[in-house]
Amino acid sequence: MEQSTLIAVTHKLIHAFTHPQMYNLNDTIVAVSSPTSDKAVIVRITGPDTIEVCRRTFSPPISEDKAGLFRGTVAVDAGLNTDAKLYLFWAPRSYTGEDLAEIHIYTSDAVTETLMTQLLRKGIRMAGPGEFTARAYLNGKIDLTQAEAVNEIVTSSNMLQLTAAEKLLSGQLAKTTDQIRSQLLDCLGLIEAGLDFSGEDIEIITVDEAVKKITDIKQKLQQLLAGSIRYESVIDLPAVGIAGAPNAGKSSLLNRLLDQPRSIVSDQSKTTRDVLTGRLSLTHCQCVLFDCAGLIQNPENILDELAQRAAIEALQNSSLVIFCVDISKDHWAEDLSIRQLVEPKILIPVVTKSDLLSEQLLANRLNELNELFAGRFLSTSAKTGAGLEPLRDIIDAKLIEKFEIPPTSAVVLTARHRQAVTEAVENTEQAINELKASNDEVAAMMLRAAYQHISNIDQHIDEKILDSIFSRFCIGK
Repeated sequence: MEQSTLIAVTHKLIHAFTHPQMYNLNDTIVAVSSPTSDKAVIVRITGPDTIEVCRRTFSPPISEDKAGLFRGTVAVDAGLNTDAKLYLFWAPRSYTGEDLAEIHIYTSDAVTETLMTQLLRKGIRMAGPGEFTARAYLNGKIDLTQAEAVNEIVTSSNMLQLTAAEKLLSGQLAKTTDQIRSQLLDCLGLIEAGLDFSGEDIEIITVDEAVKKITDIKQKLQQLLAGSIRYESVIDLPAVGIAGAPNAGKSSLLNRLLDQPRSIVSDQSKTTRDVLTGRLSLTHCQCVLFDCAGLIQNPENILDELAQRAAIEALQNSSLVIFCVDISKDHWAEDLSIRQLVEPKILIPVVTKSDLLSEQLLANRLNELNELFAGRFLSTSAKTGAGLEPLRDIIDAKLIEKFEIPPTSAVVLTARHRQAVTEAVENTEQAINELKASNDEVAAMMLRAAYQHISNIDQHIDEKILDSIFSRFCIGK
């Protein structure tokens, strides 16, 4: 077995045996926290033995009480040292709230694996997924919603997702839920005080006053749901399809937008049969751009029919469709008829092959097309690149608009958060109904349930749920 394979297996075994102790803060843990493809490697260590491990690994000697940056060498193996930078952060002024060190080296995967093996032999263990952030949470450096945001920032695949994750990291959700939780506790206290004096002629709070307070809380919870960013809505990359008649220039447009020969380009029609995709990076987000078979009104054979069916299904499921019309043609009856085959959520009409016409003829035909299709076409040329930057900007703007990102003041809710808030809304509704029916004890129980659901958003919850949250992290974060 090769050394790299052996080390990888060893790491997995270490994690398998130590994962049940993931929340044991007495351990010192280590992991590579930089991307595996990056030559600038960051090895992160945290826990009670961090400084001692660094003293046994790093040269020159580390000052007793000095944090910050140290330049020197790290002992990779017997007789092998490499230049390194060591960043030390003393507890509690670190990310994890514990002593924390980062060793920065420029090296190969083999050297990194050897260094990790040496560190693990010094009595520390491999960190589990998300264990550094879990320690930051358990040591009170961040709340649970901010811990979740760390992973979303690391794994974000578009600007919308990154922006939403940064909002979650800001802690605005925790501040909002803390206010609601305080109001719930205040109202619950008044109702339970009334229960304590139920046998005496003392009224702590009237039913109408209690109903008014709980109704106000319920409305705030509903506003939190209605005015929040649904995090899951910005995770998946939106799909943008290119549609049009055979030989309308779709494949050339795809290749030019992606800046790579993803689709076969030919003067012969029907050369594209399958749905071909590529990732398109725009100013504010990314999307999956795809080209599919040219649309035809009456498929001639089974292959045409299957290609047509796949194309229409892909276009109907896309977020946006670029509808291409070859402006060099003399008439567009075919294009007009196939336009009716798809009803996209958003349509961007473009003309292709504009480089084949004179400026005056191009302007005249654009006017004809705009009137015929009752729309406004954008002129493009895959050959010269004309109109492609405006097309990119339009796609970007339309996708941003489709996601309907709320104002910057809005909070972000993940599926877990939304479930907690939704259940709290149901609990407050039940509490109101029970109060009106003079069932004060049941109403108090419903308010306690609502309080618990809201508390679970950013406070300590069942360890199984914590494990589920942090297991989605990559190791080293």
